[in-house]
Amino acid sequence: MQCLFALVFIVLLLQSSVSEGFECKSGAGNQPKLANTIRVDKSGSGDFSSVQKAIDSIPPNNDRWRHIHISPGIYREKVTIPIDKPCIFLEGSHASLTIIEWNEHNETSNSATFSSFPDNIVARGISFKNFYDIPPVVVDGNSQVAPALAARIYGDKSAFYNCAFYGLQDTLWDVEGHHYFYRCYIEGAIDFIFGSGQSIYEGCVVNLTLGKYATEYPNGYITAQGRNSSEDPSGFVFKYCNFVGSGKTYLGRAYGPYSRVIIYKSALSDMIVPAGWDAWDYVHHEENLMYVEHGCWGAGAGKSGRVPWMTQLSAAQLNQFVRLSYIDKDGWIEKLPIKP
Repeated sequence: MQCLFALVFIVLLLQSSVSEGFECKSGAGNQPKLANTIRVDKSGSGDFSSVQKAIDSIPPNNDRWRHIHISPGIYREKVTIPIDKPCIFLEGSHASLTIIEWNEHNETSNSATFSSFPDNIVARGISFKNFYDIPPVVVDGNSQVAPALAARIYGDKSAFYNCAFYGLQDTLWDVEGHHYFYRCYIEGAIDFIFGSGQSIYEGCVVNLTLGKYATEYPNGYITAQGRNSSEDPSGFVFKYCNFVGSGKTYLGRAYGPYSRVIIYKSALSDMIVPAGWDAWDYVHHEENLMYVEHGCWGAGAGKSGRVPWMTQLSAAQLNQFVRLSYIDKDGWIEKLPIKP
């Protein structure tokens, strides 16, 4: 993962030149309004039988919310939303019914089942799966776990409601930008929520599958957040979430020298190792890391064995992160054509 920062910077620089200051047009009274609905159905009764073909049909430099409704079914395809197609609302029938899946491992930068590059993208009721190493290939009695992404999210102002993400290593690449994950399901074993996003995960289920698929590994890692400087606003905030699964895991390890993760009023099962956090390549620089647990409960929430360098925040400091304004100072979530 660490070799990807230069590539990500270049992609984001190109993205900012295209979409800086851009907003999708709204209806009367500034209320979000869908320009049209495109229907995807595997049986052929919709406008398209492929999700990618539906996306391809949207004109470049789109500035109105386009609704793509995806009927129940398993859609075996890689799906990419290119940078010049913002303002897309992908809606499935339910995460258990509408599934986009692929089976690929190459580089982290191109193995994702679903890739979203533009700003202003929203999805609801869809599962994104990469089953490349589920279960892992076993060589000489050892599971060969490899990066295989379910999704990578580059664009700013992207939201996912009641979606699911399935993978084993590097499941969800929360690359960069302000993102909101509401009541989503995310599973994996190693660094399965990683990147440099400025994101809130609210009411989500985070499921460790290390004990199911790779029992010989001593422990997994849930997060690998990549904040790079003290001025970098990024960070992962988990509020009202449920951390479950089998095996043992750290809550996170430092993917960047100023890595930041906050766990707020969430349930932690006994899968959490007592230390809780790992400085990874930044041992002896732990004072720059911000790992916070506040108001959590469960068998894995005890702090007596936690690393001594965990951050303690005042109520006022904590509020800066757990309120929606951390990712939504300009009200972009209210402008989405969807409500929880």
